[in-house]
Amino acid sequence: MGGAVARRLATSKDFNVTVFDLSADAIQKCVAVGAAPADSVATAVDGAEVILTSLPTTKLVIDTVTSLLPLITEEAVIVDISTIDPMTAVEALDLSSAADRRFIACPLGKTPGHAENGEIPLFVGGDQDVIATLQPLFDRMGEKTYNFGTVEAATTFKLVSNFIGMTNVAVLAEGLSIALKAGITAEAFTEALAETGAKSFQSDVRLSWMINEDWAPRFGINLAAKDVRLAVESATTWGIPVPVGSAALAQLQEASGLGYGNEDVVALVKLVAANDAAVAS
Repeated sequence: MGGAVARRLATSKDFNVTVFDLSADAIQKCVAVGAAPADSVATAVDGAEVILTSLPTTKLVIDTVTSLLPLITEEAVIVDISTIDPMTAVEALDLSSAADRRFIACPLGKTPGHAENGEIPLFVGGDQDVIATLQPLFDRMGEKTYNFGTVEAATTFKLVSNFIGMTNVAVLAEGLSIALKAGITAEAFTEALAETGAKSFQSDVRLSWMINEDWAPRFGINLAAKDVRLAVESATTWGIPVPVGSAALAQLQEASGLGYGNEDVVALVKLVAANDAAVAS
């Protein structure tokens, strides 16, 4: 997702983009469309007005924010586009504030493919004056910005969105498996489902990948499990029972345990097939 956003910004004449990643291939893909490469975090953020961070875990977010604070100016803004829990967002904000630096939470919706074309929603939270100055950046990144006020609210909404979306994928995998078992063709299932209340973003985008056994990791099972786990943990902290989402988390964790963790979340359909075979035997 970070690479897609970097490429989206690098293809605009309004932004000078410098990129750093542990993967040389990820850097090169951005350089190919106009970004400048950096050989370290310090080089990447030198003189930067805005630092966008896109990281897979909450620990990496905190570690990265901590390392950035002495490297950037008071005028610079850290904008984290990772999917993190509200407690981590508050910790990052508090660390930044204590160092007289500015931090904005800006998790994103949809997929990297949508981000590449600026077709994503942005869920922002933090200092409202800072958010206002960043609006031209947000306008280039996505098609609509939803201002949730605080970093807690913005990050919580993203968790809830993924919590619902990934639970939807788990049910979609089970539904497709039932339909195929009954002799319904994949084509008939797809066409008819689109005319029912079961139609969703996930069925529009991911059902064809599921049917075609396309496991390329646009959003991997391990990342999905991380996001749903953070949502379940947040709900537990607030005393909110989430049995359906917890069941989806169990499915994701089981699929990861079977070795599907680095495949797209649509590989949940492989878990259904594996369990079906186990029952049949």
